Amino acid sequence: MKIVRKFAPTSKNTFSIGPVKKLIKRYQNHQLVSIDPFANTSKLAKITNDLDPEMPTDYHLDALDFLKRFEANSVDLVLYDPPFTPRQVADCYKKFDRTVNKETTQISYWWNQKRELSRIVKPGGIVIGCGYNSNGCGKKYGFSLKEILLVAHGSNHNDTIVTVDQKVQSKIYELVNYDINSIKSV
Repeated sequence: MKIVRKFAPTSKNTFSIGPVKKLIKRYQNHQLVSIDPFANTSKLAKITNDLDPEMPTDYHLDALDFLKRFEANSVDLVLYDPPFTPRQVADCYKKFDRTVNKETTQISYWWNQKRELSRIVKPGGIVIGCGYNSNGCGKKYGFSLKEILLVAHGSNHNDTIVTVDQKVQSKIYELVNYDINSIKSV
């Protein structure tokens, strides 16, 4: 696994930060299906979404609802920059008069999205994620961590941690995700 550390000024639009944008460009292929469930003003993905109706995106849905729109194994690249903390999620939802409850402020908020990413990303597809940790999508969801970019911002700013995950196929992963309800009695 490759780990790189760069310095760049911070920005609320993570994908506009120089080293982050450069990393995305390395994985981007304009013929591929690319999506961004939290696009804000970013136009790096072909299909964009943001909860804020003022943002210039293709959709204005909750991220989970946006991800559920895609067929299984249909996406090549996901740019994934969700709110990093439960408080950020709650603030965002309140701003748009959305319900703030345990589904939006607990770890299941991100797990449900990662489950959908696992379903929609093609084998070999990439998820470039940003956050305060280097967990990425995780083996549990069928991904292998390829690369980590640490972007230091100086002063009292937290680093931005960017992970590059690739979806892999394996028998172990298929067993983990198998639907127990589909088994019939003999």
